[in-house]
Amino acid sequence: MPLAEAMMTQRAIRRVYSDPVDDAVVLKCIELALRAPTGNDGQNWEFIVVKDRHVKEELARRYRQAWKIQRGVVLRRKIKTDESIAGIARAMEWQIDHFAELPVLVVACLRLGAREGRLPVVRMPHIAESAYWGSIYPSVQNLLLAARAMGLGASLITLPLWNQRAVRRVLRLPHAVTPCCIVPLGWPRGRYGPTTRKPVGEVAHLDGYGDLAWRDS
Repeated sequence: MPLAEAMMTQRAIRRVYSDPVDDAVVLKCIELALRAPTGNDGQNWEFIVVKDRHVKEELARRYRQAWKIQRGVVLRRKIKTDESIAGIARAMEWQIDHFAELPVLVVACLRLGAREGRLPVVRMPHIAESAYWGSIYPSVQNLLLAARAMGLGASLITLPLWNQRAVRRVLRLPHAVTPCCIVPLGWPRGRYGPTTRKPVGEVAHLDGYGDLAWRDS
């Protein structure tokens, strides 16, 4: 699939069949994820491929806990007034209800060096924090595009990871490895297609914020 087509038709696919996905397909997606750049060429990714139902159920329980808070506190009004948000909420609730049935969960993690130890509890300076997360999300986007090119449904979620201590225990992660997000993979129940986005002229500013030089072009 041409890269531009994969980008133009990529969307979060949360409803997928429980049919198994061949290991070779999953590993190919991860192989392509590894082609992404990382800070200082650290290549400090780790990917946990979860297929065990018990592990999925543990992650599903934490997903459900976090979603209950987000839906009730953050999205309650938007769900009632915005049909697009309501549709996303329905898809997320389907994913939560069927989380243990999803064939594969890929947990993308970052490994810190031995000197750095675990990610500190205190907030890092912005430049350090930006560099840290910038070493995982290019590879995750590669993974999502690879899944799209292979016809797999995929989405990026973080809510199941809200309790880091519990997730580390479930996935047997050492302190130096931090789980960053989860990408469920499966054969889609829905279909990919063009997404609705703002025109580039409404978000591209020239030389500084506010000069929408291309808004009317």
